Amino acid sequence: MSNKLDKIKKEQQHHLKVLALWTWTWVGTMALATFGPKFIWDGQTALTSLAIFINLLNGVLMISANRKLFNFYDELERKIHLVSLALTLGLTVVVGLSYSLLDQTNLISFDAEIGVLVLFVGLTERITFFINRRRYL
Repeated sequence: MSNKLDKIKKEQQHHLKVLALWTWTWVGTMALATFGPKFIWDGQTALTSLAIFINLLNGVLMISANRKLFNFYDELERKIHLVSLALTLGLTVVVGLSYSLLDQTNLISFDAEIGVLVLFVGLTERITFFINRRRYL
């Protein structure tokens, strides 16, 4: 029994490492697409387009790796993650649109930046994940 559990743990760790690799690759290509036109290739449209395409491709591969990890989870683990993601999606839409409205109506003195919303998504997902993990386990 222990041998089977060890094999399952190793396979799950493998899926997690693959996801981490694609995630960091995506972050790297995002940085390249963002800063490359300013600091590396002086705004050349063809290189910028290529960098954005590579970033998009990396994003798709990252999502695929995430899906493989999710498919490896057992039912309870999958439920914990899916409930967390559903709450995160709902909160992101509501908070994101409110954030945008604050900017459009000039109720905030700065521009609404997507990076703030991305940070909100990440924090919300982690918080809801830990809350749901405690709730179900």
